[in-house]
Amino acid sequence: MTQPKSEFGKIRSFLWPIYGHEVKKIVPMMLMLFLICFNYSILRNVKDALVVTAQSSGAEVIPFIKVWVLLPMAILFTLIFTRLTNRYSQEKVFYLTLSAFLLFFGLFTFVIYPFQDVFHPHQWADRLTLVLPTGLKGFIAMFRNWSLTIFYAVCELWGSMILSVLFWGFANEVTKITEARRFYSMLGLIASCAGILAGFVANALTTDSWDETMSILISTIIFCGCITMAIFYWMNRYVLNDKRFNELHQSNNEVPEKKKLSMRESFTYLSNSKYLICIAVLVLCYNLVINLVEIVWKDQLRQIYPSAVDYSRYMNYVTSTVGIIATATSLFMSFLISRFGWIRTALITPVSMLITSIGFFAFMLFRQDLVEPVYMLTGTTPLAIAVFFGAAQVSISKACKYSVFDSTKEMTFIPLGHECKLKGKAAIDGVGSRLGKSGGSLIHQGLLMIFGSISVSAPYVAAIIMVVICGWMAAVRSLGKQFSAIIGDKGREDIGEGAAASTEDKTNGLKPLQA
Repeated sequence: MTQPKSEFGKIRSFLWPIYGHEVKKIVPMMLMLFLICFNYSILRNVKDALVVTAQSSGAEVIPFIKVWVLLPMAILFTLIFTRLTNRYSQEKVFYLTLSAFLLFFGLFTFVIYPFQDVFHPHQWADRLTLVLPTGLKGFIAMFRNWSLTIFYAVCELWGSMILSVLFWGFANEVTKITEARRFYSMLGLIASCAGILAGFVANALTTDSWDETMSILISTIIFCGCITMAIFYWMNRYVLNDKRFNELHQSNNEVPEKKKLSMRESFTYLSNSKYLICIAVLVLCYNLVINLVEIVWKDQLRQIYPSAVDYSRYMNYVTSTVGIIATATSLFMSFLISRFGWIRTALITPVSMLITSIGFFAFMLFRQDLVEPVYMLTGTTPLAIAVFFGAAQVSISKACKYSVFDSTKEMTFIPLGHECKLKGKAAIDGVGSRLGKSGGSLIHQGLLMIFGSISVSAPYVAAIIMVVICGWMAAVRSLGKQFSAIIGDKGREDIGEGAAASTEDKTNGLKPLQA
């Protein structure tokens, strides 16, 4: 069915830029994304509360987890995912992967976590504390609380594997370039709403007993995961049932004429494509910057909220704030792309993170000079104000990520071939995001070994962030020019960009990428 010629009114273009015949496709996608993001928001806060407030632990454990546990697990999961996609259909891979995550969460919460004191090697960890330098305190805490470490890593992988690779890979496959601007603005909006509700629901379900809270929250997550699979099953049976979507339901073994890419070939293809490299740089830079900032902020936050319950409640409020800001931004996504084009819209995230990072670090580094004026104006300590500014920085950064960054990034995958979308996206989102976070963690580890604490190393972290953001903005401009050249004038009209391509865009010879 061709897209109607009529345009939406001003109010509807903000609230519901969807045609009647598109409802049966976009509504199930919105429900799936809502549930996945709802789970992710809760998991993100639970994992932080567990590892940061654990015995003999703190925010310094996070860099070590992301390098020595999370990165190897991300590579392993990506290898497994690639093998699964070579053997099974995209639909079956969705069920298998999501089921594996839900099974682990149930096993951890109801079997491992209640007996953690039995499993954790506290005596060995105490001995290591006596012989290893202070800068390795985080490494010892990671080893001491190994089950919490694994849980933290799997929760992080939910964001990259379930949200980025599975859902967005599916969305890119079933969304046409003519639908992208409108669909992705609505998906960004629903993802933001999920964050708002997750924060309030998590606080409502939080009790004075952290063990009881864990059981309730993880049970909720498992239930939402099962509903997600049910919606996905219904959509594949009753909506995506014409020939255009055969590749979703067929395994690569059933399509012998298509060459299957191994994991190594996927990365080789990625390294040989300037277009995919630019997407990877965007993902890497975002995760590098947010990881560098968050660890500094969480170190300050634990000083105010040392208990898991209080820490979790505060993080839930931050999650709701992120959702509110992201929701407001998502309402204007369709307008932003049509009015300012892809490049300027994609630059919103790095520019916002640059401004908020400057504010956070400036206040933190000079807070000793602001003790008296802060107390006179607010009646509180500079530490509390620093935590507030850090929360604002994290809220705005993540809100931009959910509403602007994800939508603009995912649009660039749409012109690619089926195999390239699947394998290239797995390499970029499955491992690229982890490399960004692990890179930030390596930087923190090096600075901890030199300076001994996160607070003392903060000025150097701030300088590195400024450099990374500048490189990020350069990659956005390069990718924007390539994307514009690939989709051509007609494609720009389809996504709402009225401006004609520049001479450089028209003559650089880029064509739609195929695997």
